Amino acid sequence: MTVALDMSLVQVSLAGRPVLRDITLTLASGQTHVVLGLSGCGKSTLLRAITGLVPLHSGSIQVLGRQVCAPEQSNINSALGYVIQDGGLFPHLTVEANMQLPAVLRRHTRATMNQRTRQLMTLLQLDAALLERFPSQLSGGQRQRVALARALMLDPQLLLLDEPLAALDPLTRSDLQQELRVLFQSLGKTVVWVTHDLAEAAFLGHTVTLLHQGVVEQHGSFSALVGAPATPFVQRFVGSQRLLHALEVPT
Repeated sequence: MTVALDMSLVQVSLAGRPVLRDITLTLASGQTHVVLGLSGCGKSTLLRAITGLVPLHSGSIQVLGRQVCAPEQSNINSALGYVIQDGGLFPHLTVEANMQLPAVLRRHTRATMNQRTRQLMTLLQLDAALLERFPSQLSGGQRQRVALARALMLDPQLLLLDEPLAALDPLTRSDLQQELRVLFQSLGKTVVWVTHDLAEAAFLGHTVTLLHQGVVEQHGSFSALVGAPATPFVQRFVGSQRLLHALEVPT
């Protein structure tokens, strides 16, 4: 197994409050790894720790064999694509400028950026007419596609996606889930996908990690999470979402 991400006894505290506690995870390359949990459990902080945006209180993180928060952090960041919860598009920049921003910061040539932009527009099924629009002129699904295109601009090996579909309506969300699963498989990317939705984890994840109050409650396959809960919290979390998805609309 080729390892894309290795976390050992990672602890993170924010404003003196422990947020991640002794997180130890090894994630294989070329797979989608889903991080589940309730709001405030540390999911987003976990992604920010991987990027080096928050300092570690203790422990270590290696991305593609390189230590996070080391002198070569800029090289690590070029191997990462990161999409925050609302997409994080800059409202004053056009779609084209938003997409190309990582390449501009890396001083890529205009010809290289334009070629990569065309590739990504095709890959993500975005109409070229959108390039001159601003984020406020896009639908929710289009904004998420543009945010993903920006994350893919430098062709990173590891994608970090923080609840990228949470704000979308159910039909758009379902369509994008299906498209992205096929896309990730075709590109062979390693993906860390944060969500609170059990059904989304089942559909997308090769492995699933359930966090609770900054601690890993269970890590492994989705079938093990559902069929063999490791702790009472895992059992309650799975049971609550089973009930939610079992609800039927009265006729």
